[in-house]
Amino acid sequence: MQQPTNINHINSISQLVRMLELPAPMHPLIALVDYNSVSNDMFPKGQKVSIDFYKVSFKPTFTGHIKYGQGYYDFEEGGLAFLKPKQIVFPPEEIESYEGISLYFHPDFIRNYPLGKTIGQYGFFSYDVSEALFLSAKEKEIIAGLFASIANELENNIDNFSQNVLVSQIELLLNYSNRFYNRQFITRKAVNHDIITSLDKLLNNYFEEENSLKNGLPSVKYISTELKLSQRYLSDMLSSLTGLNTQQYIQNTIIERAKEKLSNTNLSVSEIAYELGFEHSQSFSKLFKAKTDVSPLEFRKSFN
Repeated sequence: MQQPTNINHINSISQLVRMLELPAPMHPLIALVDYNSVSNDMFPKGQKVSIDFYKVSFKPTFTGHIKYGQGYYDFEEGGLAFLKPKQIVFPPEEIESYEGISLYFHPDFIRNYPLGKTIGQYGFFSYDVSEALFLSAKEKEIIAGLFASIANELENNIDNFSQNVLVSQIELLLNYSNRFYNRQFITRKAVNHDIITSLDKLLNNYFEEENSLKNGLPSVKYISTELKLSQRYLSDMLSSLTGLNTQQYIQNTIIERAKEKLSNTNLSVSEIAYELGFEHSQSFSKLFKAKTDVSPLEFRKSFN
């Protein structure tokens, strides 16, 4: 597929390090980049970048903002950021001070290992580069140690065991990142509850302004776009705090509005289904019964 001309497409680790004016990597499919050795203006301002490999960035401290995906990383606390192949990012903007290290590895490096089949299960690679993993001081120590171990292995002479060791170290890094992500959903509850409040307001306005009559049921894509969050991050956050993914949360909101209409109006089931955005009343009735164990009419009768 031809890349748009305004995107700087990087298809190999070797091409990347050449562009950064760094020494050739010890292995053509994996490299560590120390940002202290790289100029902040390595890419023209405003030019988008797409890479064909995975990237895990560790930034112990950072002042400024980087525009990624639909929003900005705010790294005042330092943290981790993740990219999967083909994601498009912007170069840094308004950087005052910047340090850190990034691990780049090509999908071919892990293809013949179990990690090659399971890497899609790490949700942070699906966050569309709009959410960062913030780290506590202790977590930073752990991540720094893992990056140091990878750096040490890469500095050794490559032998028959190098790839096995490096893939194991990458998997350990990702497993710790997974643990810290789940922790973040709990410890950043104030931020996440604000998101849920915004979600509730968004859904309420959607129905109050009768967008359902024009556009049908609110979709996960619509909700995540309006909240400026990736679909995967929003779903993971909601699951952690409510036990429901985004689709289930939307459906529960719809059912609650349906209950209000069934108990407080004389609208028929078909009219209620239409107002809520269903194309067919049968679909509404099926969802209602699946969620409540009774049909809409049976629910209405319980109030008479």
